[in-house]
Amino acid sequence: MLKGGMTGMLKKAQQMKDNIQKTQNEIKLLTATGKAGGVVQVSINGEHQVTDIQIDAAALGDKSLLEDLILTAINDANGQITDASAAKMKSATGGINLPGMNLPF
Repeated sequence: MLKGGMTGMLKKAQQMKDNIQKTQNEIKLLTATGKAGGVVQVSINGEHQVTDIQIDAAALGDKSLLEDLILTAINDANGQITDASAAKMKSATGGINLPGMNLPF
């Protein structure tokens, strides 16, 4: 009885490991666009790399304001990726909080 139970646990652990790996690959493919002030948009991928920045010409007049808007848009996009990553990982682990699996990577 113990042997069968252990085999089942090992099977489940391997399945969870496979689900986590699949989810990590899916997270890499995520994209999010953060927006600020209606004049700045920043897109990032699931690895938190900026992939695109769009700035409306109306924002070019005030350097300090533009810098703040860019930071706000980046933080907005990063928050979206972090939330989506956490939700995907929670689903992959069945809601189990695994040590060392803190996101972002």
